[in-house]
Order: sequence, then structure tokens, then C-alpha cells
Amino acid sequence: MAYVFNPPAIPSVPVTGSSDSFPVHRIYCVGRNYVDHAIEMGASGREPPFFFMKPADAIVVVDPGQTVSLPYPTVTSNYHHELELVVALGKGGKDVSVDQAMGLVYGYAVGLDMTRRDLQAQAKQQGRPWCISKGFDYSAPIGHITRAADVPHIASASITLEVNGKVRQSSDISKLIWNVAETIAALSQAWELQAGDLIYSGTPAGVAAVVRGDHLLARVDGLSPIALTVV
Repeated sequence: MAYVFNPPAIPSVPVTGSSDSFPVHRIYCVGRNYVDHAIEMGASGREPPFFFMKPADAIVVVDPGQTVSLPYPTVTSNYHHELELVVALGKGGKDVSVDQAMGLVYGYAVGLDMTRRDLQAQAKQQGRPWCISKGFDYSAPIGHITRAADVPHIASASITLEVNGKVRQSSDISKLIWNVAETIAALSQAWELQAGDLIYSGTPAGVAAVVRGDHLLARVDGLSPIALTVV
């Protein structure tokens, strides 16, 4: 069988301390998964988790020690950062229990769920899907993936984002409303998860707009930080 045209390369993320690269299958994102962020977005507490998706080729890989240029997207004037712990799955499954869920995890990375906030707000008001606000080009920056065994403390790691040297977001992974195992279990009820899936696990409070020229530095303790400049 011949393809009509050459298929694009598989999006992938390098693995820390290895020449291996992690092939990306799907990107799942969890909405309002820290209490403080849920409150700032108009919710209250431990509502059932909800999910949205980004295309796999929305990733922007940021290598250690490098600063990547992040293009300001079209059709928006309110471009927001959302700092996230990214969970990389090395195994798949359907209807996975909470007790089984961590067995699917390959590793973790620092990520940003970049958002066209004005388009999201308009879509919500009109009762329309808000894919355009989340799933656009370059909307999923990510650092190198660290194997789970190398970050045993990840469930209580600090998570911080600085913009132009000033802290915008600061929290702790232990403050996730739905922890990693619970999130994986919930996702697996709606989709059959696959090796190569990435889960952007939610953002703490402090989401805000960035403009061209802003420098972002995102960290999760124990993982490869990511640095970007909006252009």
C-alpha cells in the first residue's frame, strides 16, 4: 500500500538520561483539578473531573538549558498560561481501577496548557465546543520526560511558574483534587488508554495572560524545567 503523501513524523518527547524518545499517541487534559484554580474559574471544590484533548502535534519540546520561542497564536488577544504536571503512560487499559492505575505510568514532565482565554469564554457563553481555545498549534509545551522511578516524591512535589522572573503560579502536586491514579481511572472509563498517551493533569491558581516578549520558566521539583519566550 502506498500513501497518497508522506505521512508526518510521529510527535515524540525525549526521555531524560536516555537516547530514547517517547512517541505521543493522544493528549488528554484535566480541567479545574486544583481547588484554588477551580474557585478562580467559578467552581467550588471536588466536582467530578472533566476532560478535553489537544492534538499530539501541539507539543513544543523544550530541551534542558534552552529557551524556546513560543509563537503568539492568531485570533486571540487574551493568551493564558496554565502550568501542569504531565503524566506519560507506558501502558494502556480500559476501566482501570485506582489501585491498578499507577502501573500504567511511564514517567512525568513539566508542561503548559496554553489557552486562548477569550475564545474559550465566548464558546462557553454560546454553549459551543471550545476546542479552538485549547487545541491550537504550539499549545502544549513540554519538557523532557523523567521516568517515574526517578521521581518517587512526585506526588508531593512543588510546582511553580515564573513570568519575567516573578512567580505567577505556585502550588504542590499533593493539592490535586483528583490525584494521578484517580485521573487515570476516570479517563479509562471513557477512552481505552494507550501507551504513548500524555495527561496534562490540571493547573493551580494564578493563570493569567502573557504577551510577546514575556519569558516563562516552569518547574516541577525533580523534573526538567522549561523556559520559553513568547514571540
